[in-house]
Amino acid sequence: MAILDITVIPLDGRSSGFSDFVAGLQELLAGSGCSYRLHDMGTTVEGSASELFALAGRLHEKAFGTGARRVYTVMKIDDRRDRQVRLGDKIASVQAKIADSRE
Repeated sequence: MAILDITVIPLDGRSSGFSDFVAGLQELLAGSGCSYRLHDMGTTVEGSASELFALAGRLHEKAFGTGARRVYTVMKIDDRRDRQVRLGDKIASVQAKIADSRE
């Protein structure tokens, strides 16, 4: 299982707010079959690496479908094959270490 962190930004100068645009991307994600979480600076998605690369392409193209003439997409993929990693596992690991250090 891999984890993708992605931010898609239309650079068409139409608006300084992106919430309507991001809501449209979330609709695409909801239909993707992948688990995902929206956060303040983007969205994190889990799936196979091939699924995530394809999904990133669809999200990028969706921005052009809204009339954008230029789109800036930033993505990071953590593809771990030595063990299963799910959404939230990294945060839980850090929180456990913080709790252990306070004991």
